[in-house]
This record gives sequence, structure tokens and C-alpha cells, in this order.
Amino acid sequence: MVHKKYRQTWLLTGVVATGLWLSGCSPKSGAAEDAQVQAGAPIPGGTLVYLEQQVHTSLYPPAGGFYPNGGILNQITDKLTYQNPETLEIEPWIAEAWTISNDATEYSFKLREGVTFSDGTPLDAAAVAKNFDTFGLGNKALKHSVSEVINNYQRSEVVDAHTVKFYFSQPSPGFLQATSVIGSGLVSPATLEHALDELGDATKVIGSGPFVVVSETLGKELQLAARKDYAWGPIKLAHQGRARLDGIQIVVAPEDGVRIGALLAGQAGFIRQIQAYDEKRVQERQFPIYASSTRGVNGSLAFRPDNPLVADVRVRKALLYATDAQQIVQTLFSAYYPQATGVIVSTAAGYADLSDKLKFDPEQARALLDEAGWKPGPGGVREKDGQPLVLSTYESLNYVQNKEVLQLIAQQWAQVGVQFNVLAGDLGSKTLDSLDPLKTPVIPAMVGRADPDVIKSNYYPTNRNLLLQKGGVSQKVNTFVDDRLNSLLDAIAREPVTTQRLELTREVQHYLVDQAYVIPLFEEPQVFAGAPWVKDVAFEAVGRPSFYATWLDKH
Repeated sequence: MVHKKYRQTWLLTGVVATGLWLSGCSPKSGAAEDAQVQAGAPIPGGTLVYLEQQVHTSLYPPAGGFYPNGGILNQITDKLTYQNPETLEIEPWIAEAWTISNDATEYSFKLREGVTFSDGTPLDAAAVAKNFDTFGLGNKALKHSVSEVINNYQRSEVVDAHTVKFYFSQPSPGFLQATSVIGSGLVSPATLEHALDELGDATKVIGSGPFVVVSETLGKELQLAARKDYAWGPIKLAHQGRARLDGIQIVVAPEDGVRIGALLAGQAGFIRQIQAYDEKRVQERQFPIYASSTRGVNGSLAFRPDNPLVADVRVRKALLYATDAQQIVQTLFSAYYPQATGVIVSTAAGYADLSDKLKFDPEQARALLDEAGWKPGPGGVREKDGQPLVLSTYESLNYVQNKEVLQLIAQQWAQVGVQFNVLAGDLGSKTLDSLDPLKTPVIPAMVGRADPDVIKSNYYPTNRNLLLQKGGVSQKVNTFVDDRLNSLLDAIAREPVTTQRLELTREVQHYLVDQAYVIPLFEEPQVFAGAPWVKDVAFEAVGRPSFYATWLDKH
């Protein structure tokens, strides 16, 4: 076993040994650059060292919801449209204009001319059509899945070299926003000829973005270089032309102390995943923290009602009342993590304030468990017909301090007589067991997307299917289906009138909590820290960094 101190030293030495000028400043700064500094103007050049907590898995764009994947895809791909992270308006990018039929079943996009992928092939209507035919329909032979952000997709039509049209079997009002998300990053037709298991290799992914993949050490490091001829960033951005940086070095550093140590030592410029308990250490050194909203489903627990232990809504409601989200936030998190007041983030379109339904009330919890026939047993764990009320779940490394959150919930539930086991498990057993409601009756969950369709993505049977209904990928579900829930989710996905769509969005949130399918806990941002000399980092609408306009200034 390697001592943590020496593991940290090895990483920092490894970063320095690349010979990169981490300051972004040449040793021979000229008068022109000095003038730029005095004027406060951006200084081009330099390589940013970016430390990522986890290894990326697949760079097939619809897999970009996993933040390590999305953090890479956001640098090397462009999208048809750009969602302004401040206003959430959809703005031109590769598509300079578009039209949508009144019933939202036909979309036509006019593309910018002169755009190419980094392999030189044109980003034209045919390439866009192939991308969305793959994302919308999947490719079973190559194991390309259907994107969770695209509903009711039927086909594409190449009208001319710079005009592409899409048809849907039913209204698909979320499609315009779907063209702006990380899961719709445009890749070359050749990239889409690779099988899914080949797209973990970043060198095989060809985009049209401001950076290109130069090299990769699988599981450890990725080198990106600025594309010198890049000239088609989002049309309304202040910065245009090629990226200001010369390159980005992405280094995988799982240990929190390693990432923070490298940042504070000036050996890294930007890091992802700052734990709340480390924020003060970073801020005391005047290093900025970036907490970017994911604008989607809040950090929550979801129940699997196919499991008999949680099939009774009274049991689920009891556990909702037994959960003290305020204590969780105050004990484990900072002001960047507001307590959840609804199913989705409070700044999201269609948000419903459900505060009055999310109250901590252990007495009500005990009364409901009594009513449901669960009586106090030996050792303090409730029993019914000789069976103890014992539930289990797996911690998720994808969510901040998830183990600690779940352990605190276990303490809270123990106060009302419910035993909650928090398991670690290896990746294989965890993945299989998470698809079995008998083994995993409760699961932590959140998902980011700045569109009401995000709720469907999380709970619909053929999407993420967090509640484990029949009709999804799990073969372990016996009977559970909620037709009312699914009809509401379908309606959100196909309602073309915005006001009605938002009303449906509010209705389904009330239903999810009334049925106690979910226990919202807190709004979970993506939290990053940067060196003071790293300037103009941007974020897309759900919290993945963009280094297109970033520059380095250590003067």
C-alpha cells in the first residue's frame, strides 16, 4: 500500500514533469503582452491543468450526462444550438436559424457554412442527420443507445447541404433544447461507425469543437490542444475565433486532498468536485469556488415499490417524514447546497414549491408505520408478520458525500424503527443489484437538464427508470407499473403549448411526492475551484465547464 503523502507527491511531480508552462506565460514575455496585462486584456497561450475526480467512461455523446464524460465532450464538440446559462434561452450555434411546426412534430435547421470536423470532413446537413438518427433511434449493432433527451424521434431529411429537417411521430416540444445539451454534441460520421465500447478511447472521437484530443493515457490523463482554425463558437458569445488557451491537460486525481493540494500549490489551475468541508480551506487562500446549478432533479432518494417492504404508500410517506433534509444540509454541506423544496431545482422551469409536503415529522412517521402494521420489535427494528423492516442501498460515487448523506439518513430512520443499510460493493454487484428491487428498494438519484423533460428522463420506464417499473431494462420487476405517472410524463414530453407543459410539470411533481416515490433532499450543484489566475471559465446550462474563452494570468 502506498502512503497517501507519497501518492500526492507522485501526482504533483507527474504534472510538473510534463514541462508545461502552467502560468500560461512564456519566459520571454514581450512588450505587447505587457501592454495586454496592464490593460487587463486576455492573454492567449498556455496550458491549463485540470484535475478530474473520476475516469471518463464513454464519449458517445448521449453518455455525456456522466460529468467526467461531459467535461471532455464540452471541449471537443459543438452543438446545433446554445442554451444561454443565464437566461436559459436557446441561441444560434452551428444552426444559425430554425423553424418549428405549430404542433412541434417538424423541426428545420439552417446550418452555418464552412464548419468542419477536426478530421477535415464537413459538418453539413448529412453529418447532422446521421448524428440525430443515431441519438434518436440508436444503433443496436454498435450498441449505441437512444438519447434520453430525445422523444418521439422518427427520421431526418437532408433538404440541401446546409438544411436538415427532423420529423417526430408525436409532438416533441423539448427537442429544440435537446439540440443544445451535452448529449447532443456533434461528432464526425466516422466516429459514429465505432462500437460503443471503442468510444472510451478519446482519440477515436472526432468533433468540431475548439479543442482536439492529442493523446490519452487511459484512466490517467488526456491532452487537448486548441484547434487553430476554429471559427464557429456560439454566435452571441463575446469571444470568437480559436480558443485562448493552447491546450488543456486533464489529469485524473481521485483523492480530494491531491486535487486541492495541487491547486493551492499552483500546479493545477482548475479542479472538479470540492467537498463542502474543504471549501473554507480553498477560500481562505482567495481561490474562487464555482458552484454551477444542474437545474434538474434534486439530490433525492427514490423508492422501488415492486419491493413489498416499500409497496405500501404509508411506509414510503413515513420514511419521507422521518427524513430531516435540513439536518443533512446543515451537517454536511454549505450554502451552495440549498435544501430541496421540490422535486426539481427551484430555478428550473416548471418548479413546484412542495415545502408543505416535505416536512420532517417523526411522530407522523411512527403513526403511519403503526397504521401499516409495522410494530416495534426487538432491537428497535419494526416487524410485520415476523419480517423486520430492513432496507438497503448502495452509495454512489457520482454524488457528493453520498455515503455520509445515506449514513445520516440511516440514523434518522433508526429513530422511527427502520434499519437502513448503506453498502459499498464492487461495481459489478452494485450495477446488477441496483436493477433488482428486492436487493435495492431505495436508491440515491439526481439528474441535470434545464428542461421539464428531465423528470421523464429520471422516472420513465424506458429512460433511467429510477422507480424500476416494468418495461425498462430490469428483468427483475414483477408487477410495478404506474400508468398515471407515465401518462403525465408522456404528456410533458409531447405538449407543444408551453404554459400547459409547465402546468403538467408541476402536476407530476406533486404526484411524485404525494405517492412518496421520492424524497427530495438538496439542490446539488457541480462545485469546482480554480486558481485566481485562471480567468473566464464558463459553464453550460447544467454545470459542465467550458474553457473556450479561458485564459491564464499569473502576473
